Amino acid sequence: MTARRQLPRIWLMTDERMPDVLGTVARLPKGAGVVFRHHATSPIERCALFEAVKAVARRRRLVLLLAAPPSVARSWGADGAHHRSLLTSRCLRSVAVHNRREIVTAWRVKADLVFVSPVFSTRSHPGASALGPVKLGLMLGRNRMNAIALGGMSSAQFRRLGKLGLHGWAAIDALS
Repeated sequence: MTARRQLPRIWLMTDERMPDVLGTVARLPKGAGVVFRHHATSPIERCALFEAVKAVARRRRLVLLLAAPPSVARSWGADGAHHRSLLTSRCLRSVAVHNRREIVTAWRVKADLVFVSPVFSTRSHPGASALGPVKLGLMLGRNRMNAIALGGMSSAQFRRLGKLGLHGWAAIDALS
């Protein structure tokens, strides 16, 4: 596992709803992280957009993960992969978790980061039951595994979760 102090505390999750992904990435604070998703974008357009985001991320000293298997993330020049691969990898790896079983899986695949969601109500998961602070804390247990809160997050919401010992927070809308 990667040491907490080396990992960004603020993460942007990209997707097709973002009207100005390059502008959004350019406005992130230095040292933040980006998880590039854009799954619904055609492969050629996705690759071209990733290259543009990568150029901005390098200038801003951002950590850039690609939502793809580690081998693809490496071949695209990402800093790591956002993927639940069972294969060992030398790159930074994050996984999405929504329940205790997925946290166990993240531990088994030696994920460096876990994006836990949805913590609060969010447009990304309409109608999904939000975890809230109590369920989030119970679900994570004692080991926070470099947990990043996702779902309805903002800096104010993250402060509400201060006693849980989370590493950081991620958002789409709050950072767009």
